Amino acid sequence: MALDDKIYELRREKLKQIEALGQRAYPTKYEVPHTIGYWRDSYKDASAEQLDSERPNVQVAGRITGIRLMGKAGFAHLQSTSRRDRVGSRQIQIYVKKDAVSEKGFELYKLLDIGDVIGARGYLFRTKTGELTIHVEELTFLAKDLLPLPEKWHGLTDVELRYRQRYVDLIVNPEVREVFLKRTELIKSMRRFLDERWFIEVETPMMQPIAGGAVARPFMTHHNTLDMDLYLRIAPELYLKRLLVGGFDRVYEINRNFRNEGLGWRWNPEFTMLEFYQAYTDYRGVMDLTQELITQAAKDVNGSTQAKWGDQEIDWAKWQRMTMREAIIKFWPEKAGAKPQLNEFASPVIVKSMIGQLLNSGVKLAHDLAKPVGATIAAIFEAVAEEHLTQPTIIYEFPTAVSPLSKQKPDEPDWTERFEIFAGQMEISNGFSELNDPEDQRRRFEAQLKERERGDEEAHQMDEDYIRALSYGMPPAGGVGVGVDRLCMLLTDSHTIRDVILFPLLRPEKVATTEDTGDAEKKP
Repeated sequence: MALDDKIYELRREKLKQIEALGQRAYPTKYEVPHTIGYWRDSYKDASAEQLDSERPNVQVAGRITGIRLMGKAGFAHLQSTSRRDRVGSRQIQIYVKKDAVSEKGFELYKLLDIGDVIGARGYLFRTKTGELTIHVEELTFLAKDLLPLPEKWHGLTDVELRYRQRYVDLIVNPEVREVFLKRTELIKSMRRFLDERWFIEVETPMMQPIAGGAVARPFMTHHNTLDMDLYLRIAPELYLKRLLVGGFDRVYEINRNFRNEGLGWRWNPEFTMLEFYQAYTDYRGVMDLTQELITQAAKDVNGSTQAKWGDQEIDWAKWQRMTMREAIIKFWPEKAGAKPQLNEFASPVIVKSMIGQLLNSGVKLAHDLAKPVGATIAAIFEAVAEEHLTQPTIIYEFPTAVSPLSKQKPDEPDWTERFEIFAGQMEISNGFSELNDPEDQRRRFEAQLKERERGDEEAHQMDEDYIRALSYGMPPAGGVGVGVDRLCMLLTDSHTIRDVILFPLLRPEKVATTEDTGDAEKKP
């Protein structure tokens, strides 16, 4: 029998003994008027004399993270996590004395293990070492930890196991809990920022008959009653813009998108986006608003615009802006020869020669010269510029060829009024002046259909109903999408997206068989 199985059986026996003491094995309720953090914060400066005089009555509940028995008394530490609690205030010591909790209460204490969940009622005092402690007068059993938690000093360090058993990861790694509490603050900040500016929060379909609003490969499902195929949405964009047509001038949604793409440090097939749209403004208006929103979020999450990012520091109060062409010129590698000039991006022949220069100098880039020249320019930007964009940077004016939903620049139809925000060498936001000409939109969709015919599965599909909606008249507008997961990574110094998603997608768990171990693995 494996060690875990032995411990499981031993603790099941303890649970029976706890029931024999008159405690319910799995009670339904326990009143907790205030959190552990509340009491820690409220009395952090109280002296021993003050506590002796006041004897504040408390009732808390939490998980045991440490326990020791000393004859007819003992100590334990309880831990719980609430959004209101500060870092370091989520754990408190309890003191259990046989004379105070009765013989049955002390027998219960002796049957407890690290990981058990209990309730404790008593009063606050300070020990001789000055630690704020609850002198327990009543113990209540709430749940048994039947499986052993990782050792205190070794913790849960196996990365895949941490993601697969996030519930254990959260128990034993306080820094992980802190990341997800900050994620909550990030989303609160975004919502508050937009609500204060009179945006309306809405919900749009997760299952859509046409996968639109982005260039990505969708997941497909099937509705049995209607006998129709549907797609999990890759973006809410086209539905949110339908609401602009309907008269909702400022709308936003914070919700999931699904893209049937690879896994990586920046990618998870299921991820969270904030998208918002504002009528009667353009890409520069929403560009300014997004910069302000992100800067405010950094302050709300970390109390400062400065955030550690590996061995660097990102300052969300210091932004730079440049066009895509300017970025290519600025970061053009010396080994690739002479830098291109702004006017040369209009020449397909010269752009093709840029590809040759880069490839000959050893720069790796994904390109397809059969695609429009704008797509080639976008590939050059990704190859030479993105790795340099650690500080908050807005790149604007994108090629029309890679921007099927953006308005073109009036003076340069090959370029659009589109921007992306980069930080930490990755894109975190995308926005543009929304295309609201139904005939132009149809031409863009038709161009995308030709790309699909050439084998590009991510090219945008035709959406006749969306064109019909535009035909009713959509006001000029700007729209933005912000990757919540990636922004959370940057604000919490998390270098993989799986560290900011509670339950990231993983490969199926391998179950040991008789061929692996000589005996089928037993799991409780």
